[in-house]
Amino acid sequence: MNLNRRDFLTVMVGAASVTTFRRFRFLPSVLASVSPAVLAADPRRPQFHLLPAANWMNDPNGPVYWNGQYHMFYQYNPNGAYWGDMHWGHAVSPDMVHWRHLPLALAPTPGGPDSAGCFSGTSVIDGDRVAVLYTGVVSAPETEATIRDGVNNFKESQCLAFASGRDLTTWTKVPEPVIAKPPAGMDVSGFRDPSQWRQGDEWYTVVGSGVRGTGGAILLYRSKDLLHWEYLHLLAQGSGNGKEAVNPVASGDMWECPDFFPLGDKHVLIHSAEGKAFWQSGAFDTEQLVFHAEQNGMLDYGSFYAPKTQLDEHQNRILWGWIPETRPLEAYRASGWAGMMSLPRVLTLDENSNLRVTVAPAVEKLRQSPQILRISGSEEQNQNQIARMTIKNCCGEILCTAKPAGMFGLSLFGNGESDPQPWISVQYDSAQPNQIRLDEKTVPFLPGKAGELNLHFYIDGSVIETFVNNHAAYTKRFYYSGSSAPQLNLKIRGKTTCLSSLSMWQLSPVSPDRLTA
Repeated sequence: MNLNRRDFLTVMVGAASVTTFRRFRFLPSVLASVSPAVLAADPRRPQFHLLPAANWMNDPNGPVYWNGQYHMFYQYNPNGAYWGDMHWGHAVSPDMVHWRHLPLALAPTPGGPDSAGCFSGTSVIDGDRVAVLYTGVVSAPETEATIRDGVNNFKESQCLAFASGRDLTTWTKVPEPVIAKPPAGMDVSGFRDPSQWRQGDEWYTVVGSGVRGTGGAILLYRSKDLLHWEYLHLLAQGSGNGKEAVNPVASGDMWECPDFFPLGDKHVLIHSAEGKAFWQSGAFDTEQLVFHAEQNGMLDYGSFYAPKTQLDEHQNRILWGWIPETRPLEAYRASGWAGMMSLPRVLTLDENSNLRVTVAPAVEKLRQSPQILRISGSEEQNQNQIARMTIKNCCGEILCTAKPAGMFGLSLFGNGESDPQPWISVQYDSAQPNQIRLDEKTVPFLPGKAGELNLHFYIDGSVIETFVNNHAAYTKRFYYSGSSAPQLNLKIRGKTTCLSSLSMWQLSPVSPDRLTA
């Protein structure tokens, strides 16, 4: 079950309506009392994905490359492994792979415009400092609320904070919102997650929103100083799915977590709704400030939400996403941790302006103990070799390239598990070269040259990130019982002689105890 941020609240209380996150600020801390030793011994915790030492995390916020270091901020509940009391967690890395945790960056200010939570936002470099535009939330009368779910009323506004110094651990908030309310006369179904950029001498920002009962929308603003903002017009909009839903994000009437950026000679807009993350590419008229979408798709077909991008030190566009839990609330709350960050994904466009995605090359530095299939003309010899190829501790990488003629299947299993179901199953038919079946999902993708199929898997604790021909992505959560991770085995169905290459690696943990990165 793939839930967006506010849907988690519904699950928590077992009710049909969304309940205030403030209610969860006061849950007894005993609910999250899991010792560091127990957390460190949990084999389901990842070994090379970023997550805090304990408690709940969700959206990536304001990732930025600053003074030779990568800074990742993220939605974080310091009180337990459940959604609520939103702060900004903070970690720093030299390479987007090896992380060190830093003190919290942003916390709600009592009596301030973010007193009920510091929601998502974006970092930009402004001279010798980093500026963060983020959404602050307070309780409000229904007439002023931008979130109205029939039970609770909340007002969202866009707030500004500055950090200086090399480590970005000293923050100064502007006391009042810099965008206090939505455009006049617009009945919005949400108003959050600003994403700003500089264009010439001016700043621009998009804000996620929607028109109640009509569909999601992205609002466009302009400023000369980051402090004073002028609403311009809608940058993009869409229609809802027509389904009744208490949460407008679930009905498609609200688009959250927008990001808008140049890529190649085009622009790309991403947003999240209905538990999914979407992209559009097209032309941006910088004079009229109008975006003309030409291609579109889904960023990931699995457990992946609220993505955010940044530029790396080489000006590559890097995509991050929140990988939520898909197990029951009671299970992850008892474990003491919930959620993780995706691996850094490099975005490019192909010659037809379709989005391409690859994992950042820095992850390759974790490779060790390579296992490479020596392909022969004998099916028996190939299958015997494959049967001996394993990944230990659910911590590894698989790269498979094939040119199937007919049906081809690949499955990953946990060796010795009582449940014979695969962790993930891939099925491909060369007669339908534009689609592939990933578990129960039929996913469109672009075929490779001469019908080549490229499958890339990253397995880590309880997550598999899968990439098909560098176009389609599928993130899968899987859970097993016991105090140790099972060994991973691979099965190939179809002619192994269609394989061009098959390689496996163990990946080195980035932490000695799963608690520090």
